[in-house]
Amino acid sequence: MNVAAVLSIGTELTRGELVNTNASWLSEQLTLLGLDVRAHLTVDDDRGRVADALRQLSEQADVVVATGGLGPTTDDLTAEAAASALGVPLERDVASLDAIRRRYAERGRALSDAAAKMADLPAGAEALSNLVGTAPGFAVTLGRCRCFFLPGVPVEMKSMFREGVRRTIGSLGAAGTFQAHLRTFGLPESEVGARLADLEAAHPDVTFGYRASFPEVEVKLLVRGSESAEAARDRALALAGEARARLGEAVYGEREDSLAGVVGQGLRDARLTLALAESCTGGLVGEMLTSIPGSSDYVLLDAVTYANSAKTTVLGVSPEILRAHGAVSAETAIAMAEGARRLAGADLAVSITGIAGPGGGSDDKPVGTVWLALAREGGTVAARHHLAHDDRGRVRIHAAYLALEMVRRHALGLDPASGPCERTQRERREH
Repeated sequence: MNVAAVLSIGTELTRGELVNTNASWLSEQLTLLGLDVRAHLTVDDDRGRVADALRQLSEQADVVVATGGLGPTTDDLTAEAAASALGVPLERDVASLDAIRRRYAERGRALSDAAAKMADLPAGAEALSNLVGTAPGFAVTLGRCRCFFLPGVPVEMKSMFREGVRRTIGSLGAAGTFQAHLRTFGLPESEVGARLADLEAAHPDVTFGYRASFPEVEVKLLVRGSESAEAARDRALALAGEARARLGEAVYGEREDSLAGVVGQGLRDARLTLALAESCTGGLVGEMLTSIPGSSDYVLLDAVTYANSAKTTVLGVSPEILRAHGAVSAETAIAMAEGARRLAGADLAVSITGIAGPGGGSDDKPVGTVWLALAREGGTVAARHHLAHDDRGRVRIHAAYLALEMVRRHALGLDPASGPCERTQRERREH
């Protein structure tokens, strides 16, 4: 199997000023093409160190994909470094220069000398067109290794990889490769792994991967070396079905899904409308849902009632409930959900009220205490969770996911106050 490596170039990366999402995206794409990604290397904008990194990786890999350093500023030195590693001069690529000039003219700008230098490529390099940006990419052969140089801007990098690189690299990958994905919420990574341990042991030639991205865990099953792409796909999907059976209701979707998107589709399929009443999450659930195109079909209202006075004025939560039970209580959560449902005329309403911290907790209601309620025809159900996170943001995100999960479960005909998250649940109320 051919080996691949990813080289990320940029001082902003080595200083931690920018999160390197390019490397993870490229690694996944290269893996799906049947290559064995064995190295990630990040270097700053230094001509000598970039050249050394290229020499090092080219001795280890059959394919290197590098990103960054192709722009017009003085710290964009990747082409010079590649020429140095190859022992060749830079040459101006006429076609690339013409493309840069046209892009500048479209923006009503004159072509500067700095911009023109983006067309200076190592002698003998193959230019790669940039369909969404300005700086061209290029490809060279260093020893036995084929090296591709792409822009650092993610949207430009992804476009150039898809349009100009993937087909070439794909011919170098192993045939019969497919990766299935399962997205889960409600189980910790350790429990997900434990539930799949026997399945993983029974298929040692399949690579099981786990990626925790709070508060989700993604499971990846990579099949390589099958007789055909179709055979790899069939086997990976069959194993994913077995994994889904072991993980149960914690699985909410597949590779491209989001929990908000799945919830929205569930509401649309069931022809249900939804109202939201948020306190500690401050509109986060609404933001997640309305980021999905077409969400106006089912989201009718998002009432961010942070203050008690807003809970009373907007949602009709009685002052007596707030005085007797407090803002973070089953009674208040139920009143918020029922008030939002009544106000919007929605089929469902979900509410969230809690203590996100870092202060505001007590012995009875420590930081991380969250009450959620789902109002629906036939009654309202509420559930209490204690989210043991030190960070305010994580409490808010986890609470938002729990609210979406309640709606998802209802749309599926399941108990909205139960499920794989019930180990965090301390109390349940119905009204």
